[in-house]
Amino acid sequence: MTATRSTRQRDVIARVLTDAEGPLSVTEVLRRAQADLPGLGIATVYRTLKLLTEQRRIHPVALDGETLYEASGRGHHHHFSCHRCQRIFTLHSCPLSLPAGGVYPGGFVVEAHEVTLYGLCPACAAG
Repeated sequence: MTATRSTRQRDVIARVLTDAEGPLSVTEVLRRAQADLPGLGIATVYRTLKLLTEQRRIHPVALDGETLYEASGRGHHHHFSCHRCQRIFTLHSCPLSLPAGGVYPGGFVVEAHEVTLYGLCPACAAG
């Protein structure tokens, strides 16, 4: 595998995803990265997301039929989707006790699980 040179665009996009409170859409990555790089284009974001995924620095998250992206290495976690502000948050606790290798009622052998909770985030619930 050949080394890929670092560019300001790649560094900014990677930082945007690392600093995010949850997975981001391509449009949100573009919007946040443009705060540092006003001339950044959507094609560069797509190319960079593809490269960072191939390098396993980020990974895609399928949520409600949309592909979002988040930084890798955050361990086991789930997501919360606020229906008012449309933001997605990372939940660092697991609401289920389904260990890998466990057997779910009916004979289903659990290898992994993903959970998305829906409702109002704290800011929207307070407003």
